[in-house]
Amino acid sequence: MESPGVDTPQTRVIQVGQCDEGKRLDVYLSWQLALSRSRVQKLITGNLVLINGEHARVSRKVKEGDVLTVTVPAPEGDRVLPEDIPLDILYEDDDIIAVNKPRGQVVHPACGNRSGTLVNALLAHTDRLSTIGGKERPGIVHRLDKNTSGVILVAKTDVAHMTLARDLRRRMVEKIYLAIVVGVPDEREGHIDAAVGRHPIHRKKMAVLKEGKARAALTYYETLREFRGYALLRVQPITGRTHQIRVHLKYIGHPIVGDNVYGPRGGKSFRMTGQALHAFSLAFSHPATGEHMYIEAPMPEDMCSVLMKLDSGGIR
Repeated sequence: MESPGVDTPQTRVIQVGQCDEGKRLDVYLSWQLALSRSRVQKLITGNLVLINGEHARVSRKVKEGDVLTVTVPAPEGDRVLPEDIPLDILYEDDDIIAVNKPRGQVVHPACGNRSGTLVNALLAHTDRLSTIGGKERPGIVHRLDKNTSGVILVAKTDVAHMTLARDLRRRMVEKIYLAIVVGVPDEREGHIDAAVGRHPIHRKKMAVLKEGKARAALTYYETLREFRGYALLRVQPITGRTHQIRVHLKYIGHPIVGDNVYGPRGGKSFRMTGQALHAFSLAFSHPATGEHMYIEAPMPEDMCSVLMKLDSGGIR
């Protein structure tokens, strides 16, 4: 759990709870701070992490009651500038913002994408965003692929950020996606339990790999509508691996329409600019009040257009 007395936006003080005893320091902090494990390891080796006032090794196991003091410097690079980009805000209060991200928009700045991102738009909308992700990812608790549309949560405070990150880690946030896929699954509903890891040759891609070389991944799906040669699926990822839904659907022989990385390039015939994958809804506990929240983003026009064209071809 968190300990009171966070000194500055760059300093985090965290007290280890009973349920986390025995975890590696780098793994524990990666979860707690919603930072990549490699970045956490650099903080530790750079003597920016103290356990009970002393420096520690990356592999150190944390114990209940340990007090961790973490200094997170702002990442190097150019300052991210606010940009007057329209935001489709689904919900906003003092702690969180839920945005309907359009297909084609990158979530946060990175190499080659310094402007036009969701973060650029958020910085123009508000000066109150969590600082845990550093200056390149203020407020960003989780991400969507550039060409995936739909609802994404943004944290305004560090407490909200850490609470949401914890709930995501513990699989307490229900994510529902809609996907238009090639072919119709034999079973109307089912699950895909297959480990996902970095592709051994194409390093920018992910793939289903043998256990031990990848991380466990689980996805549930249900067929909502059937067409000639296509289907509309309701998809629920239980784990949150990179490109998980796209990789899993390809793995069972039903790649997503318009996915130029993992599937046939069928999107152009439907005038899709990316994969027909939409983050439809999120159900979670409000990080400040504990209230049950349900936020939904309507299906975008491009996917509705695809369904209309499929309808005109006749439904099975």
